[in-house]
Amino acid sequence: MGRFLFHALAIAVALAVAVRIVPGLQATSALPLIGAAIVLGLINAVIKPLLVILTLPITILTLGLFYLVINSMLLALTALLVPGFTVGSFWSAFFGAVIVSIVSSLIGALRPS
Repeated sequence: MGRFLFHALAIAVALAVAVRIVPGLQATSALPLIGAAIVLGLINAVIKPLLVILTLPITILTLGLFYLVINSMLLALTALLVPGFTVGSFWSAFFGAVIVSIVSSLIGALRPS
């Protein structure tokens, strides 16, 4: 449970950074960011592995770039499920997913084992 909470906090910080950098990503306050982080964490734990397996051939064909499209779709799905958190377009979701991936990876690298 502690790992999930740390991961959700890392995603919340990453989403806050993405909302400030990427035009088209908006959050009305900190509460939707926290809700979006929890929902995105659950989506990443449940739906993402299935999508990765189902789209493995196209991901290999595109040398892994389709993985970014999967992350974009999951961020857009999160925006549909969380009121107060919106994604304006596919490109907003795409660049937001890239920022969230980079920032959450950096924060995750700082976590003690």
